[in-house]
Amino acid sequence: MNTSLRKWLQVSLFNLMLVALIGVVLRYKIAFSLPFVDQKYLLHGHSHFAFAGWLTQALMALLVACLPATKNQFIKYRWILYANLITAYGMLLTFPFVGYATVSIFFSTLSVFVSYVFAFMYIRDILKIKDRTISHAWFSAAVLCNAISSAGPFSLAYMMATHHIQQNWYLASIYFFLHFQYNGWFFFACMGLLCSRLLSLGFKVAFMKRAFLLFANTLIPAYFLSVLWWPMPAWLYLIVLLAAFCQLLAWWLLISLVVKQWPLLKNKLPSLSKIFFLLSALACTIKICLQAASVFPSISKMAFGFRPIVIGYLHLVLLGVISIFIIAYIVAYRLIGVNKTVRAGFIIFIAGIFINEFFLMVQGVAGINYTGVPHIEIFLLASAVVLLAGMLIVNFAQIKFKDDPSHKRPENKVVIL
Repeated sequence: MNTSLRKWLQVSLFNLMLVALIGVVLRYKIAFSLPFVDQKYLLHGHSHFAFAGWLTQALMALLVACLPATKNQFIKYRWILYANLITAYGMLLTFPFVGYATVSIFFSTLSVFVSYVFAFMYIRDILKIKDRTISHAWFSAAVLCNAISSAGPFSLAYMMATHHIQQNWYLASIYFFLHFQYNGWFFFACMGLLCSRLLSLGFKVAFMKRAFLLFANTLIPAYFLSVLWWPMPAWLYLIVLLAAFCQLLAWWLLISLVVKQWPLLKNKLPSLSKIFFLLSALACTIKICLQAASVFPSISKMAFGFRPIVIGYLHLVLLGVISIFIIAYIVAYRLIGVNKTVRAGFIIFIAGIFINEFFLMVQGVAGINYTGVPHIEIFLLASAVVLLAGMLIVNFAQIKFKDDPSHKRPENKVVIL
């Protein structure tokens, strides 16, 4: 087990526990009185820390582990990993108290420059690799998307500085950031990790290359799926329509590849990891189908017009797709200490994800009909508590870790062939 990678992943999982804790506070304030907490400010801290402290921290560590000379690479990247962690905690400790102010904006801006430096360093190291594979293409695109996404916050900052905030441009800037984070940085990084493992098992490269080219070439047009409420020319709408279809095709190529090679894959993974990977794939299938359905303007306006639906969709991607994938990957290759208690904690956490999504869906569907759901705030609070309970168990188990020999041990070394 790579001790440096294990340390950084344990830090990331601790951060995920803090994200879950803040989620409980947010849900509690909606259901009950909590006057000393500013809901809007705390929500900013929650979202910024989830992105930087959990997902970005974990993915950066996993990507560094995929470079040659893993031990030396962690020494080389140690300062950038610490820098990202400092900016994440800076945002966590400022946004909930002051909202968008000088000190919180300083840390969020610093996190952007950290992403620039990481992208530069990582792509430079990839270019040094002689026998690059499709996984390297996924990784390069991922870190570029992380850097490109900053155009959204910078445009927001410009609008605020000039006191010229136009609603459509304001929303478009937010969705630009979210699109290149969710569908670029997070998704491409996970696909790179997946393809690296599939290549090591002898999977065919052709399908993976086609899927990458389809996702990469449609990433920019797919952004306009988030702003279909904005009037656009017919030719642009046709391009967006084609992009949605191509992404469906790309996902089908990846799924069909895994299905065809499933007999080879299933014996290489622990049973629980297989379930987690399948749940992540299911969530991703739902996400891509919903994204494709949004090409119809009426559906798009309906979806983006109801906050519970937007929140449900964002949580579907953040938790259902990306977080479950990272957890499955960590458990499958024993990148942290894994025993019965750890597995139980992850099961509870993932159960909480689906409970949360169910109640968000119920709230969203009811909202379309302008009807309320009795006690929905309590149900959502309960699901947040389940999420927190799962992560508390995982983190406590890491402190008291004792190895479980019953857990299947696949190869731990993270390499790209």
